[in-house]
Amino acid sequence: MFDILVYLFEHCRQADVSHNRELVAKKLSAAGFEDSDISEALAWLAGVLHAPHRACAPLPASSRALRAFAPRECAKLDAECLGFLIDLEHADVLDPGLRELVLDRALAASANTLSLDQLKLIVLMVLWNRQTPTSQLIAMDLLSTDAQRLSH
Repeated sequence: MFDILVYLFEHCRQADVSHNRELVAKKLSAAGFEDSDISEALAWLAGVLHAPHRACAPLPASSRALRAFAPRECAKLDAECLGFLIDLEHADVLDPGLRELVLDRALAASANTLSLDQLKLIVLMVLWNRQTPTSQLIAMDLLSTDAQRLSH
């Protein structure tokens, strides 16, 4: 799935990913990805695209609240990953709602545990698919050479 996410970010327009699933599936198939992997990745992306843009009740800002991580989240994401999410929130890259979406998508990934590079890719895909303004520097850091190795 992560190979496909890297490919989508590098080779597809965000509008195609969010509005033309069939075209994206054909592009991925032509690029040599397996149908089962394509289906998994597109289903995962649908979770980003169809998640509510705002929670029912606004979440408090991270400066006024502490987010305790559930045992399931701690089992999937190690301390480095959780610290990275906290850092992104303190740097105002993620607001509490986006943080929760990233956590949701991390838990939805098929791997039992996620590496920091995989989590960075999840963050990048959430920001990209939510059309959240990010600087080119942040995008390049999230899609570091380590994350690019996921696609090889």
